[in-house]
Amino acid sequence: MFATRRLTNGLPRVLGQRALFHNTVPAFVQKGDSIPNLDVLVEDSPGNKVNLAKEIKGKAIIIGVPAAFSPACSSTHVPGYIKHPKLKEAGQVFVVAVNDPFVTKAWGASLDPEGTSGVRFLGDPTGKFSEALDVTFDSTAIFGNHRSKRYALLVEDGKVKEAFVEPDNTGVNGKSSDLGIYKLC
Repeated sequence: MFATRRLTNGLPRVLGQRALFHNTVPAFVQKGDSIPNLDVLVEDSPGNKVNLAKEIKGKAIIIGVPAAFSPACSSTHVPGYIKHPKLKEAGQVFVVAVNDPFVTKAWGASLDPEGTSGVRFLGDPTGKFSEALDVTFDSTAIFGNHRSKRYALLVEDGKVKEAFVEPDNTGVNGKSSDLGIYKLC
């Protein structure tokens, strides 16, 4: 019997039987992984596809959240990035939520009404991008489907330079909840 972990290229990684009984937290997306080359993210409308593997040039941050308008993500998590004094030095900044593009557009407008931060809000309506990063969890009881863990990826030239993934899906608390904001630049 083997356990599998999905790699960013969509292929499963086969782990030995020992992995089934190991109690460490799964690895999720890791330093050195490539950003998935997928045309599944959408910005503002269903027809406006965004492929982050092609979109990112140089430095970038990808911030993942389980849902737009969720309390913790709306009150502290994403605003922490938008208001960060070094945001402009961080390169391109994307917020990815497992929502449709109309919801992420409205959420972006509510968090950055002037649109001056430069942060782009992307929908991952099918969860395929989050799945490719191996950061999904079963949130059927709350959201009715699988959603993304909170995460922040510092990216350079299409590769993950640093990855911060919330391990337990329980919400924003303490330094770990800032998921990389301390290393923004």
